[in-house]
Amino acid sequence: MATPLSASEQIAHSTVRIEVILNSGESGTGTGFIYKFAENGTQHIPAIVTNKHVVQNSQRGSFHITFADDSGMPSYGDKEIFSFDNFESLWIMHPDPKIDLCVMPIAPLLIKADQDGKSLYYTPLGDDLIPSDLELEDITALEDIVMVGYPNGIWDEKHNMPVFRQGITATHPNLDWNGNSEFLIDAACFPGSSGSPVFLFNLVGYTTKSKGMQIGTGRIKLLGILYAGPQHTVTGDIQIIKVPTIDKPISVQQIPNNLGMVIKSKNLLVFNEILKNISKK
Repeated sequence: MATPLSASEQIAHSTVRIEVILNSGESGTGTGFIYKFAENGTQHIPAIVTNKHVVQNSQRGSFHITFADDSGMPSYGDKEIFSFDNFESLWIMHPDPKIDLCVMPIAPLLIKADQDGKSLYYTPLGDDLIPSDLELEDITALEDIVMVGYPNGIWDEKHNMPVFRQGITATHPNLDWNGNSEFLIDAACFPGSSGSPVFLFNLVGYTTKSKGMQIGTGRIKLLGILYAGPQHTVTGDIQIIKVPTIDKPISVQQIPNNLGMVIKSKNLLVFNEILKNISKK
């Protein structure tokens, strides 16, 4: 019998490395993750989540999903590459222009793979990982977080695996940073990290405001999705820069503050109704 994957291995298999070719001819990378929307019993609508700016102005795009072996476990080193023209047109944008999120339904791709006898391995995230209002009120301002993605496009290409980055919350996730549905994390954020899921990640214990220290109990929650970060220029100006897909030289030197701006995960919930309506049609 195969050894079950650990929690960290499972969330690693939720992500996909998004590769884009823009209308300008430039190429770039971003991060996406697979999510099960409109879950109802054993049924759901699978889709990839990323930032709008990752796929904006993209004429072609692709991502990779690992194959499963005969025991249903990941077959490291074997992967299916899904490539598309008119890539931007395949994504459904969040209805709020201020929310830098979009989704791409992938049920037809998964059905086609299954019909072709190809078994894929991935771990979809879901609404059960989004913290409730009560849970957000009970967490502390300073929490351990883990971000999973492809900074600077870096990945284990041989095994189709992402990179983990560890950090802490820099502002309280229950507060809306400057009135927006987002918060800050203290973690290094680089081009390619856009769209990375950010998890509250405690495996052996944690502290809450109401119950104090919880020993021997784990807690994993999807706090949000990285999309931008404050940077300062050599002249000292502070600018908010969406984490780019393209890593290229620019005329004004910008220095990351090692802070990331994270869209709160509850903003994913609006896609449940949108995708249900599309599915009915």
